[in-house]
Amino acid sequence: MAKAVAKKKTTKSSKKTTKRQIQPLRAFRRWILRAVLAVAAVFLVLILLFSVVNPPVTHTIWAEQRRLGEVDRMWVPLEEMAPVLARSVVAAEDAQFCRHWGFDARAIQAAIEAGGSRGGSTISQQVVKNVFLWQGRSWPRKVLETLLTPVVEIVWSKRRILEVYLNVAEMDEGVFGAEAAARKYFGVGPDQLSARQAALIAAVLPNPKERSARKPSNFVQRRARQIQDGAATIRADGRADCFED
Repeated sequence: MAKAVAKKKTTKSSKKTTKRQIQPLRAFRRWILRAVLAVAAVFLVLILLFSVVNPPVTHTIWAEQRRLGEVDRMWVPLEEMAPVLARSVVAAEDAQFCRHWGFDARAIQAAIEAGGSRGGSTISQQVVKNVFLWQGRSWPRKVLETLLTPVVEIVWSKRRILEVYLNVAEMDEGVFGAEAAARKYFGVGPDQLSARQAALIAAVLPNPKERSARKPSNFVQRRARQIQDGAATIRADGRADCFED
């Protein structure tokens, strides 16, 4: 009888100890869940806000401003840019822009086969990275980019995605957006760019610190010719319809 009572007491004591151990774990899990939901809510609010309000700054612009002391940037709406610039950038960076929902499976496969020597990111992914995240390669950033890109595609129009991209992309060292690039490279507004000038700017985009549209290397000139042809092609076959008036 005494043994049975002792056993019951031991069992109750063990249960209490286990319960005390579980409670902090549950509290930690609740805290993690709340933190994740709070972060998700912040991103959702920003995505909704920036669908109508222009992003005031990005991490890249802020970092370059700290490094260089100042940056050149002025926001202009898409309708104040030469249509050929939008077509050239899409042809260069993401020819299937109007036909995907944020990810281009073929481009990703090509990037994998190339061993990472070429990018597979769409313009939508680059906008998410530039506006909401940070540069560099890391799994946390890539996971966030993968989660946020479909949301941006759902909330924003294709025109808005491209407009934001053309205003936040670095197009020369410390030069962000089409307006600043057009003035620096060619001394004209973004609405006055010729097909050749637009193609040169688009050719610079993957590596703006090493390439120049004002003094293009042989490679940049060849690439610009390809982009110029590509811009004409996507206009003719309808792959520019989602962002053209």
